Amino acid sequence: MLSRRNFLTAAVGVAAAGTLAACAKEDDSSTGSSSAGGAKTISLGFSQVGSESGWRSANTTSVKDAAKDAGYNLKFSDAQQKQENQISAIRNFIAQKVDVIAFSPVVVTGWDAVLKEAKAAKIPVVLTDRSVETSDDSLFVTLVGSDFTDEGRRAAKILDKVLTKAGHKGAVKIAQLEGTTGAAPAIERAKGFKEVMDAEHKDWKVVVSQTGDFTRAGGKQVMSAFLQSNPDVNVLFAHNDDMAIGAIQAIEAAGKKPGTDILIVCIDGVKDGFVAMSEGKINAIVECNPLLGPQLMDVVKKVKDGETVERWIKTKESDFMQDQAKAELPNRKY
Repeated sequence: MLSRRNFLTAAVGVAAAGTLAACAKEDDSSTGSSSAGGAKTISLGFSQVGSESGWRSANTTSVKDAAKDAGYNLKFSDAQQKQENQISAIRNFIAQKVDVIAFSPVVVTGWDAVLKEAKAAKIPVVLTDRSVETSDDSLFVTLVGSDFTDEGRRAAKILDKVLTKAGHKGAVKIAQLEGTTGAAPAIERAKGFKEVMDAEHKDWKVVVSQTGDFTRAGGKQVMSAFLQSNPDVNVLFAHNDDMAIGAIQAIEAAGKKPGTDILIVCIDGVKDGFVAMSEGKINAIVECNPLLGPQLMDVVKKVKDGETVERWIKTKESDFMQDQAKAELPNRKY
């Protein structure tokens, strides 16, 4: 997996040809014509994970809007949460000889072959949001995204504040709703949370943990099962807002009060999460900013021009508790 440390690298090239899987959705978001000054319009192929959450929808909108504002020819593909669709999309971008390829990987492994094809075609690859594990770090130029391990640490630290504010005494029995199995945010958020829990909170225990696949439906279904097998859980740590919102439905169906009987901490900071927090149903949210579009377009321009860029370009994020939710809600852009 990408070592999330800041260091510099020269822009590298990447991969070969193929066809887009029929089940993936692709569209061109600009004309691709030359600019008024005669310079060739930058062609960007972007493969999105899918539309599994409010965060992902906001991220897609940010990328499309930023590409339009920059005047880039965006070739967009929705992988519908399937790695094979992303691999096919990347090969299609290579066949179209785009200038730069960017994608948010569904999972961390299984990318070496297609990235080597891109490198052979001298097309640079930029990762967005999520990292990958590769045998050769030169197969991609940079990652534009968040520090998921730190988000997990921050979730544990803000849970400590939530427990104190709630006056909680005794054992802390935590249910964890994990993100998509094998995805970087799922792996790293769980790692960061456990790191702080093991070091600082011996009375905390994750008693049950399972993937909800980053979806509301998954969060509801899995939380319902959690409450049947572990009815005494008193904390929920959800890897994203959408799973937490689904879990709230299951908690209420079980006759319990979310935010009181079961304290809830999650990660993202989308508008629906803030609404639930303003209603007292979520106790705290660790922000993961989805508005990566402008940063990505800036990186694409630098990469196309052969400029040196940072190996990892981080987003700026904040943490929020219930007493901040109503003030922040009108300002939510996503």
